[in-house]
Amino acid sequence: MKKRSPLYKSFGFAFEGIFNTIKDERNIKIHLLATCLVTLFGFLLHISKTEWLVCLLLFALIVSLELVNTAIEAVVDLATTETKPLAKKAKDAAAGAVLWSAIIAALIGCIIFLPKLL
Repeated sequence: MKKRSPLYKSFGFAFEGIFNTIKDERNIKIHLLATCLVTLFGFLLHISKTEWLVCLLLFALIVSLELVNTAIEAVVDLATTETKPLAKKAKDAAAGAVLWSAIIAALIGCIIFLPKLL
């Protein structure tokens, strides 16, 4: 039976995955920029505690999905260099999950922020 890495090493691997994705992937940079802008507007417009909690959950959801999308793309690319319908389906579905969540997050953002701006 294979011995597990110590817990601190597992955290190190996880942070390495996050930082490598930020370094290498354009889309997560866009999501993180949006996170910074929403945070700035949240402070400027004095959103409520509940609205902050919703925003934090959405930040976690979008960034987590982007990390999973990157992982799926890497595994598919590792498995085949050929263009295959199932590989395309996996990559497109993972990207679609991020897009769908980002669209819903933007709608929720409009519900939270537009009344305060108007």
